[in-house]
Order: sequence, then structure tokens, then C-alpha cells
Amino acid sequence: MNINELTVEELYSKIHAKEIKPSEVTEALFERIEKYDGDIKAFITLTKDEAIERAKELDQLQAEDKMDGELFGIPVGIKDNIVTKDVLTTCASKMLHNFKPVYDATVMTKLKEENSVMLGKVNMDEFAMGSTSETSYYQTSRNPWNLACSPGGSSGGSAAAVAAGFVPFALGTDTGGSVRQPASFCGVVGMKPTYGRVSRYGLIAFASSLDQVGPITRTVRDNAKVLELISGEDSEHDMTSAKDQNTDFLSGIDKDISGMKFALPKEFLGDDVDQSVTDAVLKAKERLESLGAKVDEVDMPNLKYVVSSYYLIASSEASANLARFDGIRFGYRSENANNLDELYKKSRGEGFGDEVKRRILLGTYVLSSGHYDAFYLKAQKLRRLVAEDVQRILSDYDLIIGPTSTTPAHKYDEVKIEGTKEYKNDILTIPANLTGVPSLSIPCGLTGDNLPIGLQLIGNHFEEKKIYNVAYQFEKTYNLHDELKKLTMGAE
Repeated sequence: MNINELTVEELYSKIHAKEIKPSEVTEALFERIEKYDGDIKAFITLTKDEAIERAKELDQLQAEDKMDGELFGIPVGIKDNIVTKDVLTTCASKMLHNFKPVYDATVMTKLKEENSVMLGKVNMDEFAMGSTSETSYYQTSRNPWNLACSPGGSSGGSAAAVAAGFVPFALGTDTGGSVRQPASFCGVVGMKPTYGRVSRYGLIAFASSLDQVGPITRTVRDNAKVLELISGEDSEHDMTSAKDQNTDFLSGIDKDISGMKFALPKEFLGDDVDQSVTDAVLKAKERLESLGAKVDEVDMPNLKYVVSSYYLIASSEASANLARFDGIRFGYRSENANNLDELYKKSRGEGFGDEVKRRILLGTYVLSSGHYDAFYLKAQKLRRLVAEDVQRILSDYDLIIGPTSTTPAHKYDEVKIEGTKEYKNDILTIPANLTGVPSLSIPCGLTGDNLPIGLQLIGNHFEEKKIYNVAYQFEKTYNLHDELKKLTMGAE
């Protein structure tokens, strides 16, 4: 039995049948991490001693037939911007290099209640700002399919850890595509839930009106199960969390999708989209049609505005959210300051990386007197136009489909893109964040050199169940899970 190849469902079944102990699962995955993560660089912090100790406690409960929790004994990797009590939470930044929170994020509390075992904190772009995992202060993560390639970002460590078989599932965060794009690059399943579906309490904020925690898994059913468990109202801590949620995503997941209607915006297959991506998505369209669904080409005229709108709004919110990191209460403090003014300037100047500084400067400029109306207010108006486009389409169709990313995974020597051109690569994922609707990336093909390609499924607010139903039916016709055995660092 190769434990690293087992899904969440398979591990749950084997643990409950007492075919395997939680400690055996945990130890086997740490062995794999120690063998291969020197190349992949998915983890920033490993919690080996704590994880093995907890797994052995679960062994005892297993022996006593007290296996409570839907994730009993199942390991997880946590993105390093989700706070974890007494465990380093760095946001992959020098600014928080020594920060150990005194509380758990709501999603961590929920995972602990289900008796999941955290193996450690995974790498990311600094403060979730980036799409290649290169802006991390600590390390550059690699794509398990090809070590010369990026795993995407900002949740690159989460996606790489799942694809490499280090954990059966991981949590990432998605502000402009940061769960879905890495999922696409790494050949796994990634969901950005409806805004408000999952509590943001304990998520270190980048852009508060856009951020959402989401699961990354190897299969659709695993993804649906994890989202069920981390969703729900959090009235005590997060006033933006939604009330009266239906979090049953698995019942009816096997339902026939014959007769459903999907919209494929022609702008999603424009000139900027790599031909291999276009070919894979058109093949996915044929697969959906073979299942009895109808796919129509539609117009989404305001797509061209999403990148400009997103980066102005996100940078403005980041400017406000990151003002708290000043070298006073926690985090990095410069040793070269002679007065309070210098302490602020030098702590922030030395603690933040270039990409974070760039976005803080942009956001501060946009929010400043004389520029607010011209930039920030106009960006919010454009956001409304994009939302109107999405709602117009979804009023006539069950889902919007298209590529997750304009390209497959880049080689690292190809992502040194001049200026802000790299930002344009987020054009297909941003609409779901600007409008707050759910969106999932599922593998739909491979390039000629065996790099995964993702299909994006976008639904209306709180229609994750419909998305999972379609994705599960699609997964039956094309399942990339077995291809994980072909990882460049080898399968055991």
C-alpha cells in the first residue's frame, strides 16, 4: 500500500476498518516529505513531533473504537497565512519570521474538531501576493510534475504538497485565483468557495473583500467533503460569514447532468490563451456534451477590465491591512532605528519584500487625496460591471466554464515577465473573486510535455453543490489522479 497515493476517502475507510493506524499514515508521509521536499520545497515549517504525538493519541482512540470526526487521523498541510496556535505563521515573510499566534483560525478549530493531523505550514507567495511562489522570503517551491516549473501561487506550496503526495489535502487561500491557478498547474482540484461560505477569522488579510479559504485535494469528492467540514457561519468572529448555509455537497453528487446548460465566454479563449490550453478546454467541452450537457458560446464584454479593477482594489485593501505590521507589537523589528519614525520605516522597509512594497505603494497612492475618485472609485464601478456580466450569464446558464489559467505551468526562467504583464495571467480567475461567486479548477488535460491543464467551473452564489456535481461527472470521464505516479521525483 502506497499511503501517499490514498485519497481522503480511502484513508478514512482504511483507518475506520483498522487496516492502518493514524500514526502509520503520519509517519509514512513524513518519510516521503523528508525524501522529496528538499526538491519540491512545499513546507516552510514541519510539526513532526506534535503530529506524531497526536497521531499516536488517535491510535489509542482507534483501538477503543472512539474514532470521532470525519477526518479522523487524516493529515493536512496548512497555508502559512492561516494562523495556528503556538506554530509559526509567517505569511512567507521576513516581517513575521518569528510570529507564533496564541489562537487558531476558525478553519483550524474545525479541522481539529474532526481530528485531522496537521503536518506543517506550507509555502506561499509573501502575504499571498504573487502567482509563482517566488516572492516567498524563505524558498521557491517547485512543481512536482516538472521541477523546472512553478507550482503557481500564491497557494503554490499547498498545491505542490497535494500533488507530490505529501498530504491528501491542504488548505489554501484565494484572493484572485490563488487556489485555482496552483491547482491547475499541479493537476489537482481546487475550490474557491462563495465569499462568506468559510470564516476568515484567523486568515491574515491581504484583501478583505476578496479573500477566501479553500480546499485543495486530488479528487472532487474529497474536495466536497473538506469544504463541508470547514464551511458555516461564524457569527462570533466573522461578521461577513454567511448565515443559514446548506453545506451538504455530497448528496446527489452522482446525479446525471444531462440537460444542463453551460456558458463558455468567447473571451476565455482569446489570443492570450496558450493553444494547448484551448485544445484541452475544447476537448473538455466535448466531454461535457457527451454527458448530455449543452455548451454555448457567450459574450463577457467586461472581462477586459477585471485585471485593472482587481489590482487597484486588492492593493488598496492590502495597503490598509498591512499597516498593522510596524515593528511595534509583533513580527520583525529593525535594529538600526534611532527613533520611532525610523523604526516604522526601517522595520517595514527591511521586513517586506519587493512585491509587497509595490502593492502597498500602489494602494496607498490610489487611496490618497486627489486619486481616490479617479482610481479606486472607478475600479469599484468596473467591479459592478463584471458582476453584472456574471449574473446575466448565470441567469440563463447553470455554470460558466473555461480555462483556469491562460497557460500551463511556466518554467521559472520564463516567468521573469517585464513589469506588470504577469498580472494579466490572472484574468480568468479574477471574475469569481470580484463577484464573490464559487469557482473550482479540475484537471482536464496535459500538454505535450506532460504539464497539467485546468478546467474552471464557475457557479452562482452558494451553488458549490452544483459545481461539485458537474465536476464529479466530468472526473469520471477524465481522471488525472493516476498520472501522479509519473511525478518527476518518482513514485514509490
